[in-house]
Amino acid sequence: MTELDLRGFRILPGYLGPAEQEGLVEALRGVVATAPLFSPMTPMGRAMSVRMTSAGRYGWVSDSSGYRYAKVHPGGQAWPDIPDAVLAIWRDLIGPGRMPDCCLINYYGEGARMGLHQDRDEADFNWPVLSVSLGDEGRLRIGNIARAGSTVSHWLRSGDVVVMGGAARLVHHGVDRIRFGSSTLLKGGGRINLTCRVVD
Repeated sequence: MTELDLRGFRILPGYLGPAEQEGLVEALRGVVATAPLFSPMTPMGRAMSVRMTSAGRYGWVSDSSGYRYAKVHPGGQAWPDIPDAVLAIWRDLIGPGRMPDCCLINYYGEGARMGLHQDRDEADFNWPVLSVSLGDEGRLRIGNIARAGSTVSHWLRSGDVVVMGGAARLVHHGVDRIRFGSSTLLKGGGRINLTCRVVD
């Protein structure tokens, strides 16, 4: 496995093998059974094209009140625990000293995308964001700390992991295209992206 560095984003292609990917998807089915995927709205009232849910002490939500972390699912139930398989990746790549408070689960169906944004709803930016890709390929676009300026792109495949830390922690990034049907991991196609964060 050859690591890549794109503007401070540490990319580990093929970090998870096929069996590990299948096991992780199975664990996520348990999360979704407790905290179903929902379609968030932006504060401006537009529906996001991704569907999402979370695991951990907090979940990330968005509606007319703004972007934020919440202690309960929009349906009112507590978020389920972060699966052990996800925490094992965090321990290996980030360390055991501080575990994530939130694992945000985004599902990209056909035509879904995520515009350039910063992950800045957390209290402490010293902790990195850990990203895991499962299923269909997605084109990661990486910009700058300022919203303006040039961008670079990289196709993420199922099993790839990205660590966004240090100077890259507040860099704008997004996923602007999905190669729908490029993977057989998820029945019916689509891409799952997990992002683990320290919130408090």
